[in-house]
Amino acid sequence: MPYAAFAALGLIWGASFLLIKLGIRDMSPTVLVLVRSASGALTLAVIMRITGRPLFGSFWRARIVPFIIMAITNALLPWVLIAWGEQHVSSGLASILNSTTTLWAAILIYWVIPAERPSFVNYIGVLIGLTGVVILVLPDISVHGVSGNFFGALAVVVAAVAYAVSALFQRTKLRGMSVYEQSFGQLVVTTALAIPIAAPAIPQVHLNWLSMGAVIALGVGGSGIAYLLYYYTMNSLGAVRATGVTFLVPITAVFWGVVLLNESLSLPTVIGMIVILAGIVLTNMRRAPRPQAAVERDSAAA
Repeated sequence: MPYAAFAALGLIWGASFLLIKLGIRDMSPTVLVLVRSASGALTLAVIMRITGRPLFGSFWRARIVPFIIMAITNALLPWVLIAWGEQHVSSGLASILNSTTTLWAAILIYWVIPAERPSFVNYIGVLIGLTGVVILVLPDISVHGVSGNFFGALAVVVAAVAYAVSALFQRTKLRGMSVYEQSFGQLVVTTALAIPIAAPAIPQVHLNWLSMGAVIALGVGGSGIAYLLYYYTMNSLGAVRATGVTFLVPITAVFWGVVLLNESLSLPTVIGMIVILAGIVLTNMRRAPRPQAAVERDSAAA
């Protein structure tokens, strides 16, 4: 079940970069974040009401500070940075830089959560996955070039680091909490924080049905539903394995291109996909459990 959620999350987030590109044509990154978070929060509110879950239960009193931290590191900051960055760099380059989330998580977890440190094979899997992402988007970059500038690329890298930090924070501070409460709490707080930031840019928004529909779809699917899948995957597989979904984003972007735009599959694309999948398999290989009980029994006998 966790891996089915992992795959579904990859499919949903695979369309995110396209939807962001459509959205920022007619609105600023801050307004995009406001619309995205509000539509995502509304989606979860409807789901929670239908399933009989309280919207503002006792979980708010003890979790408001963690919700604020998650809203900033897992939504407000990275969403603004990625939207701004995609105004200056190609979506192919953005997907490569975004996939470094797993690498940052694998580096930071070594000190933050020693019990979940990846094995050497897992780290090799992370590097292989990154290599596969480069292979996958290389044809597009060779044709269109690495458009943009250093600061646009840096913005996406900082967003990836923020995602990694939020994943580790969730794993240590919100572990065991309902995925509904985590997702809804974060999106509500994100919406509240985004209102004053986006307010100055709201009068400049062009009400185009395509861009607005893209951002609402991004909020409903890419935030509301996807967050339920993401936190479920996080609780089940751990921070490094869950953030490995960023490797799937370029693959699923290609999938949507084939299904919706009738694009053809080239040999480099297929090779890139195979390398990425191999990296994901290695990243998800679990360390063999230590025979601790047997050691303790031998020590006691001695």
